[in-house]
This record gives sequence, C-alpha cells and structure tokens, in this order.
Amino acid sequence: MVCDRCKTAVKSAFLELGFSPVSVTLGEVEIASPSITVAQSDKLKSALQQLGFELLEDRKKQIVAQIKATIVELVHYATEPLKINLSDYLSNKLDTEYSTLSAIFSENEPLTIEKFIIKQKIEKAKELLTYGEKSLSEIAFLLNYSSVAHLSAQFKKNTGQTTSAFKQSKLAGRKTLDKF
Repeated sequence: MVCDRCKTAVKSAFLELGFSPVSVTLGEVEIASPSITVAQSDKLKSALQQLGFELLEDRKKQIVAQIKATIVELVHYATEPLKINLSDYLSNKLDTEYSTLSAIFSENEPLTIEKFIIKQKIEKAKELLTYGEKSLSEIAFLLNYSSVAHLSAQFKKNTGQTTSAFKQSKLAGRKTLDKF
C-alpha cells in the first residue's frame, strides 16, 4: 500500500469480510482477532488480489514490505529531512540490524535498499518538479541530498535527462510508487 486510497481500500476489504482492523498503515494491517482460519485467509487473499494487493505470510516478504513502506513514508510523506542516518532510522523503526534488513531485501528484490531509496527520491523529485512550487535547492534539501549537484547527477543517471529537461517535457514519465 503506498497511499491513503490504498489504505482505505484495504480497510474496506477487511471490514467486508468481517474483520475489525485496529490499524491500517502502509504495508500492514493489525486486526482485533488474533487468529484467522484457512478459509478466512483464502477469502482475504482473494479480496486483496482483486484490489491489486497481496497478503504476505512469509516473514521475509513481510520485512521487505515493511522496509518499502517505511522508505515510501519517509521520502514521500515526511515534512522535513531525516536528521539521522537512514540505516539507523530503518534499524530503529523495524527493530532489526541494518545488515539483516539489507540482506533480506536484496535476497527478495532485484535491487538494494540504497537503489530503492534513490528511485523513490527521484520519483518524489519528479513530483515536486512537475508541481513547480519548489526550487531545485529546496527539493535537494527536502530529499536529504548533500547538494543540488548530487540530486541533479542522480536524476540524470536514473531518468536519462536533466532536471531542466524534465521540467520542460510535457510527458513527465512518473511511475507508481510500487512499481520498482
């Protein structure tokens, strides 16, 4: 789940199946009932698949989903730059050593955590450039880049075009947050 509409759709699916979600956050649903029957699990899987989601029962896949949700939340919804190292932030938030998180992520995804973060930052930069409300300096600061030059270099490397060319293009080729 990568947006508020996703969370609402998932919550509705749980409610329609008779579950009482205590909380619905990016990538995670906590329900009041501690156990689910196999039949309930199958119905839930089917309902979520119809919405384009997946019920993750494998612990490693759950961790990967938590890592992604944490990064998406941090990059796309944070109102100010992170004040600690990202690896420390992830370790603290998920209560797991970063080396373990990194190994699990790389084992289950075609890219590293670092590359996933960069891709998310580039998508956020595209969004902010499209809106045109912030300068490139403000975007670099907001996304925790050390300089405008660093942001510009990563942007060009990942998109094949400069930030200026992107702003001028009518086809702003953005990707949905879950398609990396």
